[in-house]
Amino acid sequence: MSATSGGIAPFNWPALVSEAIRRRKAEKMTQKEHAALAGVSIPTIIAFDRAERTLSLGKAIDILRVVGLVEEVSTEETQEAFVREAFTRWQNLTKDLDKESPGRFPLGWYRVDYAIEGNVRDIEPHRLRDFLAQAVVPHTGWPMFRLPRRTETAAREVDGVLECWLRPDQDRPFISDPAHCDFWRASPTGRLFLIRGYQEDAQETFPPGTIFDVSLPIWRIAEALLHAARLTKLLARQPESADVRMRISYTGLQGRDLRAWASPGTIFHGGSRSRSDEVTTERTISAATIEKNLTQLVMPFIEPLYERFGVTGTAPTFIDVELERMRRNDFSDRTSALSK
Repeated sequence: MSATSGGIAPFNWPALVSEAIRRRKAEKMTQKEHAALAGVSIPTIIAFDRAERTLSLGKAIDILRVVGLVEEVSTEETQEAFVREAFTRWQNLTKDLDKESPGRFPLGWYRVDYAIEGNVRDIEPHRLRDFLAQAVVPHTGWPMFRLPRRTETAAREVDGVLECWLRPDQDRPFISDPAHCDFWRASPTGRLFLIRGYQEDAQETFPPGTIFDVSLPIWRIAEALLHAARLTKLLARQPESADVRMRISYTGLQGRDLRAWASPGTIFHGGSRSRSDEVTTERTISAATIEKNLTQLVMPFIEPLYERFGVTGTAPTFIDVELERMRRNDFSDRTSALSK
């Protein structure tokens, strides 16, 4: 054993394949049944039995998992690892930017991550790009998980996931504020992460970091939920029985006043200055219920956020009005133009 191996034996692929075949036969399972349970094709299971090394790691793990040769890790632990890796990646990408650069969100940010919990189809990262394009929700001018078309900003495959970072660009100042310097990651296994700054911090009519809009978080939470519902339909083998575990975090809230700014027609009374700096809410939701129960699903995310500003007992009708306002928008053409 190599002195640098740390006590871990070398990976013996033929022996692992032989053990998988032995266990399959012991359970009186056919190749076809094994392939179906693993979610792979018959040719793939045949290639596996031949110990071919052309299989993707994901497919091999799915095959080995069926016969108990993969130590299971909970979905929650896997998502936590994905989020930590994504956040660390963003920190590394932005560490050389100026301390006050909008790309570092110096006055706060919000973060969305979600995981599809169900039997997700086995796809390659390059195919994920097409599914993400279909899942974009065009009800806001800058949708989550948008796919820029410019070569220098296009989403790229990094370590088996798709990644997009929109760094500040002096040549494009109109999209170089905190609200447009997105960083996101998406995994073919149905795991997504996005971090973004606030629109309120790029306005000339009031100082940055002083207000928090009452309507924008409703729109963004709804947008995240709808995106998850759309992507689940595309990725899950049985979308009607799949769940979505979603978490939304806000930071940089302390000292901001809750105001109706982004939607001039919003009727809103109340709200005070936040004395708390952050809030995180996590929920597990049936993906099939998202579109028809959007108001009820937005409420548990928005109420803890509003409470930071002294607002309690949010009326569902207020959420309904904002969601209807959002749904009337169709920014498909504008989103396409900004992606160029």
